[in-house]
Parts: sequence; C-alpha cells; structure tokens
Amino acid sequence: MDVHAYLNRIGVTGPISPDLDGLRTLHRAHLQAISYENLDVQLGRTVTTAIEPVYEKIIEHRRGGWCYEMNGLLGWALKQLGFDVMRCAGGVMREAMGDFAVGNHLVLRIRVPEGLYLADVGFGDGPLDPIQIVPGDFNDGRFRFSLSGESDDWWRFHNHPYGGAKSFDFRLVPADENVLTEKCMFLQSAVESPFVQNLVCQRHTTHGLTILRGRVLRKTSPVGQDDWLVSSADELLQVLHDEFGLDVPAAAELWPLIIDRHASVFGQTGRKEAAA
Repeated sequence: MDVHAYLNRIGVTGPISPDLDGLRTLHRAHLQAISYENLDVQLGRTVTTAIEPVYEKIIEHRRGGWCYEMNGLLGWALKQLGFDVMRCAGGVMREAMGDFAVGNHLVLRIRVPEGLYLADVGFGDGPLDPIQIVPGDFNDGRFRFSLSGESDDWWRFHNHPYGGAKSFDFRLVPADENVLTEKCMFLQSAVESPFVQNLVCQRHTTHGLTILRGRVLRKTSPVGQDDWLVSSADELLQVLHDEFGLDVPAAAELWPLIIDRHASVFGQTGRKEAAA
C-alpha cells in the first residue's frame, strides 16, 4: 500500500504537514474525490473493516465506500503522514436507538498542534471540514451543523436540516474493534438495515451534495433540493458514472429490486418526489 497512490486518488500534490491545514486539505479532497456508496452491500459482496481490501477497492479499483471503508482509509493515510489518529466508535441516531447504535459508525479523533478534531469522511452528508471538538455551531460554507457535549463523556454531532441522519454520538476513547466488526457485518446482512434495503450513493460538491437513494437522484444545496427519477438500468449506470465517478456494470442487476422497492414506498409516481 502506497500513501502517494492515495494522495493521487484524491488529487493532492505536494507535501502534507501533520497540522490543521494538512488535515483540512486531505479531508476536503477525500470527500470531493471519493463517493460514499453501498453498492457492494446491495450486490451481496462482503464488506470488511480491514485496510488491505479497502485500499484495493478504493485506490486500485477507484470505488467508494461507507464509513468503515472511507474513514478506515483516511485514518491509515493520516497515520502514514505523521498524524496522531485514534479510531473511535460512533453511534448514528444513538439519541433514538440507545447504545445498540454504538459501533454502527467509525470516526477518527485527530490530535494536531491546534487542538483535537474529529475527522469523518464516512457519514455521507456531513461537513466538508474536520470538526473541532468543542461545543457549538459551525458552518462548512454550505450547511450549518453543531456539536454538543452529552452525559458520560459522549459527544453528539447534529447534522444540517437536509441531512439523512439527524445525529451521531461518539466518545474520545479507542474503539473496540470487535464491536466495529460485528456492526459492520450486521449492517450488511440484517434485513432491517437501511444499507440492505436500499442503494445509497452520496458525493460532496463545493456548493452542496449529490445523493442517489434507490432511483431518486437528489441535488441538495443551502437553498433547497431538486429530485429526479432514474428511468432505467442503463440510466442508473450512467448516473453512477457521471455523478459519482463509479464504473460498476453489475449495478444494473439491482434495477428490478430498486423498482420494486420504489413502487412499494411510493406507488405510481411522477418525476419529482422525496427520497426514501
């Protein structure tokens, strides 16, 4: 595995110093170059938390990934570049699900000379920049977010109003890797998992987000949202390529399931509607 191949993948040239500027550069570049996606889960392919297959998938095959892969790869690269990195277990929607949610998300605590920051390129529609771990509101130039301190050393990240998940919680302690592995397997196999139920791809842009959920393609910006319906398997492959930089011909096999799920949620539909 070569960290320079990672830098090339995200379009970063020149030396990177293990400080806040270097962290911001990598964080933004990663999010804008690599799409969040669950195609392997949809296709019944095993997804792992191990770095070697993640590197092969994202760097060599130019794919995207979900939190265990995206933050796993970023964390590996940051360590290679001299950053102080700690893998932490997060819990998406722990505020509603309780501690059952712990481990359904991987985040990174990064210590730089400027302080403690949370790096998270695996939430899908979170901020472009790393998050300073202090309570308060913040803005990434597109959307507003906030961070609050909860009880028992838990922190809570509050997503922007257009976000898919409302929040996630985390603690600044090393993750139990066994818990992450168990949750990774659960999320790709359990029928109640949203990653099993529906195709999801998300890509950050300077001005907003491009999101595909099932057959609904959504462009989100601070001023609102616009939705389009994908009309065929061929168009699905084109959208994956053009909007998310993904070349996965096998995704055409998913089209009948995508159509069935869309019909079960919405029935007979028009061109514009909310994503499920």
